[in-house]
Amino acid sequence: MQERYAEMAAKPASENAKSRRVFGQARKPPKMLRAGLYARVSTNDQQTVPLQIRALREYTARRGWAIALQVKEVGSGASQRQLREQVLDAARRREIDVVLVWRLDRWGRSVGDLLATLQELQHLGVGFVSLTEALDLTTPAGRAMAALLAVFAEFEREILRERVRAGLAHARQNGKILGRPTTAARHTAEIRKLHRDGVSKAEIARRLQIGRTSVRRILG
Repeated sequence: MQERYAEMAAKPASENAKSRRVFGQARKPPKMLRAGLYARVSTNDQQTVPLQIRALREYTARRGWAIALQVKEVGSGASQRQLREQVLDAARRREIDVVLVWRLDRWGRSVGDLLATLQELQHLGVGFVSLTEALDLTTPAGRAMAALLAVFAEFEREILRERVRAGLAHARQNGKILGRPTTAARHTAEIRKLHRDGVSKAEIARRLQIGRTSVRRILG
């Protein structure tokens, strides 16, 4: 056994290098991923930007990734994500390999919006990581969690549809007329009364603030 170890130690470096080959091909070093960092805060919470950026950069360094893009966005409304589009555009141009955010609500406006953007990134072959939720779509477990998000998004849409249906049913039960009202039809009785009183069609239209064509159509 000692002789075997001695033979292995005595082998030249060229022969030992062969052991690092796979099917005769030199094993390539792992590719360094290019990360796009996205931090977002509200107008009244701008002091947390350095905290987010520091955490994102430290995580990137631990994973051995290169920072290709860093975006900081300040917005007061849930619907404002203009600078986020820069990150998505970089993903579409294949300039980044993974998107890194502090928290999911910093990235998505809603569950539906979050799911739509994650699906687009997945289609582009770009990973996604959220530090707070420990969501890492570069791993099989993370991709399984993304599938759960799709279920939640459909659940949210179904709840909204059910609420709309319940609201319409309640309105009908209370005798409310649904749909867009016809302006002239609501004034039919008044139009005919004014016409009987000798008011001209043009004057009727002016008083009731409706079109002359509608007045003529009702009066025949």
